[in-house]
Formats: sequence, structure tokens, C-alpha cells
Amino acid sequence: MYRSRREFLTAAAAAAALAPLNRSVAAEEPVATEEAALAKQKISNRIAISTYSFWQFRHEHLRDVEKCITLSAEMGFDAVEILHRQMTDESPAYLQKLKRTALVNGVDLCGFSTHQGFLSPDKEKRQKNIDATIHYIRLAYEMGIPTMRVNTGTWGTSKDFDDLMANRGIEKPIEGYTDEDGYKWVIDSLEKCLPEAEKCGVLLGLENHWGLGRTPEGVLRIVDAIDSPWLQVTLDTGNFLEDPYDRLAMMAPKAIYVQAKTYFGGGLWYTLDLDYPRIANLLHEQGYRGYVALEFEGREDPLVGISQSLSLLRTAFA
Repeated sequence: MYRSRREFLTAAAAAAALAPLNRSVAAEEPVATEEAALAKQKISNRIAISTYSFWQFRHEHLRDVEKCITLSAEMGFDAVEILHRQMTDESPAYLQKLKRTALVNGVDLCGFSTHQGFLSPDKEKRQKNIDATIHYIRLAYEMGIPTMRVNTGTWGTSKDFDDLMANRGIEKPIEGYTDEDGYKWVIDSLEKCLPEAEKCGVLLGLENHWGLGRTPEGVLRIVDAIDSPWLQVTLDTGNFLEDPYDRLAMMAPKAIYVQAKTYFGGGLWYTLDLDYPRIANLLHEQGYRGYVALEFEGREDPLVGISQSLSLLRTAFA
């Protein structure tokens, strides 16, 4: 303790004189900034599942979306993505029932996976798909789903989807037209959907999903041309059949949602041996903190393959 007021004032003055020196020395020492500290934090993604993983367009006993939500919660998923084509009812009462089912089971409804096709010279056909996409946005809003998958669509020159897959997703344009025509149609169509997306607060993610989305360059060309915060990228890990990691890395900076394919029991159309720790690392390097939604596309019994897939993704994205 200081014995007098004078001694206290003398000590205080000395401390004040040394303060600039102390600050200078401290400034020379490496101090982690808040930004650097945040960058070093380990990212752990929430694991979701698409209802498609149960149904796969072939397991009718697992088509019911409400049942899929309940099963997802029981299996330990954090959230559920709903495949629109799996729904058998769009009534307001049903949409709210799905929202309620998710809430009481403690899972989020995090994604809405939809289909549309803009690769057509027929303006009326494109408008029909624009109107359908706007309708899907409103459905997502009613269910409280914040993000929705959109596609460019395909040219439709393949005999069927099996034929498209047999050709590695490569498809010729409609005779008399080129991909350049297609880009104009897709960009114009998606731009017409964005006012409703912004109004409803539903973030659209253009997926690398055949058509002009078959390559990262195609997806990014469209997203960059539109340049809207309401259209970014849904990254599908299983839709690049060659050089997947380099291509996924190209899209990762704009990814707002990730769909992760697995193939236990062998793939329905093809099988990829994906290195999920590597994929998690390249996404985390870009700071991706969003959902990773399982799309199980294997021939194993869905309830078995889904459980195996959850364990795989939990480990990789922990």
C-alpha cells in the first residue's frame, strides 16, 4: 500500500510514462486477431437428409414425407430436406402438418428440392416452368424452409434418364439450337423467379445437376451473370463423374447448401468412391458452415444404407 498521496501520484505518473513503451513492445508480439481466431475455429456441419434417400422413386412404403421426417429424427439427423416430387399433397393444412411434425421431432426443415426445365426454345414452356418455380418458392415459404434447389433442366434429347446416365450426363442440344441459346433462356428465366425468392426469403441454389449445370463452369456462368444474393450454388458431391474434387472446389466459394451422395450396396445408376474427409476439408477451407444433406443413392436397404451414411458423414464433417 502507498504510504501517502504523493507516493501514489508519483507511482501513477511512472506507470503512465511506461505505458507507450509497453504498448509498443506488445504491438511487436504476434497477437491473434478476432478474425484469425474465428478462422481457426473448427467447423462442424449439421447433417440433414433428403426424403429422397428413403423413397428413391421406388420404395412406396417409404414415400410418405411425414413418415420420412419422423424416421430421420429417430435415426439422429439434425434436419430434413423435402423432395417436392415425393409430396402427394400441397394443401395449406398438409404443409403446416409437415412443419409441426418437424418441430415436435426436434429437426429443421432445411431444404426443398425441386425440378424445373428452362432449356426450351418454346417461350410458353419456359414461362410454365417459371410459374412452377415461383409456386415452389411459395410452398417453401409456407413450410418455413429457407433454401430451395433449382436446376437448368436438360435438353430432353435423351431417350430417358437411364440413357442420359449411360452417356455420363452429356446431351446434345435441340436441333437448330446451341448451349449459348440455352444460357440466355436459363438466365432470363431464373431472373424472373428472384423477386419472389427475395420476397419470401427463400435462397435459391443452382445445382450441378445435368443440362447446363453438368459442369462447374456452367453453373458459375449462370450464377455470376445474374449476380444476386438470392441465387447461389447447391453443391452436389455426386454429380461430377470425373475429377470431382477440383470441380467441387471451384463451386465451394458460392455454396450455400450441400447434398452428399452415398452408394452403399452399389449405385442405382453409377457408383463413386468419394473421399468425404477431403470434401469436408475443401468446404471448410472456404468457411462453409451450412447443412450437409444426405442423398442416399445405393441399392442397400434404405434404412441400413442411410444409417451407414449418417455415420460416414458425421465423422467426415465433425
